[in-house]
Amino acid sequence: MGLFFRKTKVKLMAPVTGMVIPLEQVPDQAFAQKMLGDGVAVRPEKGELVAPCDGKITYVPDTAHAIALTEEHGLEILLHVGVNTVEQQGKGFRALVKTGDMVKMGQPLLAFDQECLEKAGCDLATPMVITNGDKVGKMEKVPSGPVQAGHDPVLIITLS
Repeated sequence: MGLFFRKTKVKLMAPVTGMVIPLEQVPDQAFAQKMLGDGVAVRPEKGELVAPCDGKITYVPDTAHAIALTEEHGLEILLHVGVNTVEQQGKGFRALVKTGDMVKMGQPLLAFDQECLEKAGCDLATPMVITNGDKVGKMEKVPSGPVQAGHDPVLIITLS
């Protein structure tokens, strides 16, 4: 008689309110070609990035254009607001958390000024990728459509 183990599933909610797009449509090859990991992207309608799950903040750059966090099962998640936004050197961004903070799903992590960034020529497609893909057994993605930050799941990951 074999033993069957139920694999752990992790739901990651939308990090921003907006429209989901496939990662391959992000106009940055590092994300589109999944060099940094697999996931999805959302074109934001509001200038707020929230935690897609409970976890610990592991990195907040001085420019506040991205956030890295680790969820309770060890998934490492990179949230990156826009393309080439690092070139703004923090202009238009305000971090609401710091490295080491414990966060809850839906908690605001950073605020960004969409108008300022769009005027600077930034594409605001916001990727959310899993950077330690070895932990992922299966990844189910929401392919497209509207989502609300912190409420609608965009990735369902079965751990390996």
